[in-house]
Amino acid sequence: MTATIVAGGVDFTVRAPRAEAVWLSLFDGDTERRVAMGRSGEDWHAYVAGAAEGTRYGFRTDADSAKLLVDPHAVTLDGHFVYDPHLREPRIDTAALVPKAIVTAPLAPLDLPTLFRPGELIYEVNVRAFTMRHPDVPEAQRGTIAALAHPAVIAHLRRIGVGAVELMPIVAWIDERHLPPLGLGNGWGYNPVVPMALDPRLVPGGIAELRATVLALRAAGIGTILDLVLNHTGESDLLGPTLSLRGLDDAAYARAPDGSLINDAGTGNTLDFADPAVRALALDTLRHFVRQAGIDGFRFDLATVMARGPGFDPAAPIFAEISADPVLRDRVLIAEPWDIGPGGYQFGSFPADWLEWNDRYRDDVRRFWRGDGSAGALATRMMGSSDVFGNRTRGVGFVAAHDGFTLADTVAFATRHNHANGEDNRDGHAGEIAWNNGAEGDSDDPAIRDARDADVRALLATLFATRGTIMLTAGDEFGRTQAGNNNGYAQDELLWLDWEGRDRALESFVADLAQQRAACASLADPAIAHDATWLRLDGQPMRDDDWRDAPGFVLRLRDATITVDRAARRVTLTGHAQIA
Repeated sequence: MTATIVAGGVDFTVRAPRAEAVWLSLFDGDTERRVAMGRSGEDWHAYVAGAAEGTRYGFRTDADSAKLLVDPHAVTLDGHFVYDPHLREPRIDTAALVPKAIVTAPLAPLDLPTLFRPGELIYEVNVRAFTMRHPDVPEAQRGTIAALAHPAVIAHLRRIGVGAVELMPIVAWIDERHLPPLGLGNGWGYNPVVPMALDPRLVPGGIAELRATVLALRAAGIGTILDLVLNHTGESDLLGPTLSLRGLDDAAYARAPDGSLINDAGTGNTLDFADPAVRALALDTLRHFVRQAGIDGFRFDLATVMARGPGFDPAAPIFAEISADPVLRDRVLIAEPWDIGPGGYQFGSFPADWLEWNDRYRDDVRRFWRGDGSAGALATRMMGSSDVFGNRTRGVGFVAAHDGFTLADTVAFATRHNHANGEDNRDGHAGEIAWNNGAEGDSDDPAIRDARDADVRALLATLFATRGTIMLTAGDEFGRTQAGNNNGYAQDELLWLDWEGRDRALESFVADLAQQRAACASLADPAIAHDATWLRLDGQPMRDDDWRDAPGFVLRLRDATITVDRAARRVTLTGHAQIA
């Protein structure tokens, strides 16, 4: 903790290794009082008698004392970040523009075992979008973490077999500077400023609200995974705002030999995980959410950055530090195993106890159902991607995620439709594997609608018949659409789920799939199946030369038979008693 409540006051500490002077700024309403801090090595200290929980504060340094800086270890803020050009202009005071940290007493630490187990269903949730239109959730709670604890929400999660919700970023973020002039805002949250401070728009009750929701979900048998962005901060490139680390420890941002900022995250800046101080902040963040909120695990956005120094190192220090940490070593750890830097695609290179997003699964499954992929590739992905992971699958299979087309849009749009994002339809993935069944977008043709419904059901059934951990993005179980926008980060209301208009028949289909999967323990087993029997659709043994052009296959496991038939647009999963 940077602000520690002690007898009679509060001890404040901040790391600013290159500063020559640092001031603690205390706020009472709009009135600011500055306290000169004393130096001890790389840290600066001040004890303030009479300060207490609820005290609002920030820091200033001699580099530009006009810039109010947010505590990198802040856990509570008095407001959310709002972009303003003055945040990046030197010698303009920003006290009125930057949220203040609030001194917060820690809750009694939790010591809970990890509830989620690999092999279960992860449910990716945009917290705000998930309940903004939910008719059963009280209006005051819609769009917040607390809404996830509502009985109607929990009932839905249980019905479709969710093992853990994976919450898209819930820490305070700032809009990218190009969005406000377009009248747009960031609806995903992948642009945080400090890693522990919850965004008051999503979590108005702070860490206590997150904790209460996590415990309510646990009581229903559902774990919680946080999607964290530790690869960059919202301070962006050299034209970005000065909000926290830029003013306190600019060396936390990785730089090339010529001094330019490294941009492996695609944001203009990248945190330097070769720096022990950066790793320490990351570890403090993980411990905070485990001990204060009972979080089961973490999904790391652009996780390759965490192992750069600057090149990717599969034995990077952060991996050993997490593994050795008594609070973190049993948590679920999920990598998005790529970034945009040199050698950034590192699928299969993370530690053996990590899970990894399996984009090859997504692509090979989609190709098969589009009609230009092989049964062999599909079978490999469904049974755990042994070509990548060997004898034990660590992949997270998914057919759609927050980034890219929704599942419904995957079969209704052959090309992206991102014009509303203000970038002339150049943003988002241009080569996404998708198809439109004869018409781009909405169609009144019954044949096209039936074909799309069959495709969606085949994709979902494939997912639920897949060995190992699988992931479903919230709303894909009942037909969410973004009207062909495959980069909806800047389209807040477009992301809101339509609970009233949802496809209830499709939702029931997914609930049935969840029950069928739950009855087949072999699908949750992370070990690659060597006892599998592969047959052609005519019942004959599958030969090596059948795999390329086969229209499907029959797979027999010890407790299940899976039939994949491309011509019929159907996947069936049938459980049966295990043979002794």
